Amino acid sequence: MIVRPLVLKFGGSLLDRAPDLVPVVASAPGRPILVVPGGGVLADAVRELEPPPGAAHWMAIAAMEQVGLYLSSLGLPAVEGLCAPRAPSVLLPYHLLRERDPLPHSWRVSSDTIAAWCAAELGADLLLAKSVDGILVGGRLARVLERPVESDAVDPCLVPFLAARGVRAEIVNARAPGRLARALRGEPVPGTRIDPSLFVDRA
Repeated sequence: MIVRPLVLKFGGSLLDRAPDLVPVVASAPGRPILVVPGGGVLADAVRELEPPPGAAHWMAIAAMEQVGLYLSSLGLPAVEGLCAPRAPSVLLPYHLLRERDPLPHSWRVSSDTIAAWCAAELGADLLLAKSVDGILVGGRLARVLERPVESDAVDPCLVPFLAARGVRAEIVNARAPGRLARALRGEPVPGTRIDPSLFVDRA
């Protein structure tokens, strides 16, 4: 049986919980896990500086790199190449993205879509660990997203990118006790599942 790898986007809003959550990721059983770090407060600082788009793009990715180094210091091996690691590992993305430069230089593309690109390249599923339960549609949590929408829960380019590349994703609130661990074990948890094959208005 072939086990699909998993790309785990570790939301920058979770940095205060990282000492508790990193061991959960490091001990997750059963499949290769590549962690893509968000930029957190470091990326927020870049936004406040308002540099030109090109500089902002690479400064924000450098922020992701720094968060990755922090997560590595808590127990996740660090890797610089795009791979499905044998043990859960955190990607230091700066040099990879400098070399490949696969995405537009815009604040509409953040670490969410970068993680989705990694998943697409690896043929992996995507799990987005965040501080929210998922995407709201009509004021209610969408358990399964049936069409592309924009949401404050994810960056604006994420869902269109998932649809274009056929990547399956799930959003989980990692602040809810035990929820990330259950999601990593493949157990059903509250959240939003995004499966482009289910989009009712797909071409």
